[in-house]
Amino acid sequence: MSEHWLESSRVVLPGGEAPAALLIREGRIAEVLPRAPEGSSVTRWGHRVISPGLVDCHVHINEPGRTEWEGFETATRAAAAGGVTTLVDMPLNSIPVTTTRAALAHKVSACQGQCFVDVGFWGGVVPGNIGDLAALAEAGVLGCKAFMIDSGIAEFQHSAEGDLSRAMPILRDHGLPLLAHAELDLGAHVTETDPHAYQSFLQSRPAAWEEAAIALLVKLCRQTRCHVHIVHLSSATSLGTLRAAKQEGLPISVETCPHYLCLEAEAIPDGATEYKCAPPIRDHQNREALWQGLFEGVIDFVITDHSPCTPGLKQRGQGSFEQAWGGIASLQLGLPALWTEARQRGASLEMLAQWLSLAPARFAGLSHAKGKIQAGLAADLVIWDPEESFQVEAERLFIRHKISPYLDRRMYGRVYQTLLAGQVIYDGTGHPRAPAGKVLLHRGSAV
Repeated sequence: MSEHWLESSRVVLPGGEAPAALLIREGRIAEVLPRAPEGSSVTRWGHRVISPGLVDCHVHINEPGRTEWEGFETATRAAAAGGVTTLVDMPLNSIPVTTTRAALAHKVSACQGQCFVDVGFWGGVVPGNIGDLAALAEAGVLGCKAFMIDSGIAEFQHSAEGDLSRAMPILRDHGLPLLAHAELDLGAHVTETDPHAYQSFLQSRPAAWEEAAIALLVKLCRQTRCHVHIVHLSSATSLGTLRAAKQEGLPISVETCPHYLCLEAEAIPDGATEYKCAPPIRDHQNREALWQGLFEGVIDFVITDHSPCTPGLKQRGQGSFEQAWGGIASLQLGLPALWTEARQRGASLEMLAQWLSLAPARFAGLSHAKGKIQAGLAADLVIWDPEESFQVEAERLFIRHKISPYLDRRMYGRVYQTLLAGQVIYDGTGHPRAPAGKVLLHRGSAV
């Protein structure tokens, strides 16, 4: 029987940070003790932190069909290098989009033998596929995503109120959440007409669009009792509505992203289209209010929404926010980006593990096996140094295209090792093992 111990003075346990030793046996955490027994085989990490592996449940991998944007191999290499041990792939921008059982089968087939981390899948809600939702649920999607506004690709049309009201009871009855891109196009008053100016893009997608969409989702949640999940919240003006909905007892959860918590509109240069995403990065005051919402618990967790594309689609060198594809590439950097800001605001490592591991694992239906360091759960771990800073360099990124607003920034939190089911999948510089990630189908299934 294969077993070994890991020991550190700083292990992030469900009850807080403490010295501990973990017995790893056959891919799981077999025991958690204050220290390893005398004479045992043990790897000691000193003051470096052992945390639960991250669960990034909002990633656009784009394979099959748009693998030139990103693919399973590059995405999961980057995930492992960032301490992510589990990710959940969005139903777009692949071809076909994951809106039918057959399309899900294409996804599962495409990822075989390529994944360095475990991978689950979201299905999609689009006009006309109501009859496909039950089959998607039975085939193993963890939930279904809808856009309430133009998604940017013709294959994934946005859903109107009627589409959502028909889809939500089906998802509810299968125990699945509806994930919603919450913007409604109400028109916008744009005074800055230069397409290279970030303010022109920011004005074109006002906070009122999110407010209207979230109000509609709260209404539909109340009517159907389907779990509604707000993806990538960017506007703090909706926190009051979401707080009230949660206090009412409605099944609503909320995520935001490192780019909304770490970046701000005032610092985005004109022409810097690597910052373009939808909803947009808003101002400093909004950013600080989002942090308050996260600390309060109105925002449940933080994911990257890694959404890459080719350099040509990003309009690099041209800098037109109107024409550039929107999306932030950050899959490898979620942990250090968030920690760099969180540490300045008094956040604990236990809070960080809640935001990046336990809460997203629970949302995706995987907390029976992932998201915390506890005997009986998978030995998915990240070993890192929260006091060590580094500069983000393109050559150290494993994503397909080295385009990111975080390039050249100094961050805290260097990842030294990532373990999936007790095996090292990233050793601080590279990936010592062949891809061994599993496909995760069905919420609560054995892992």
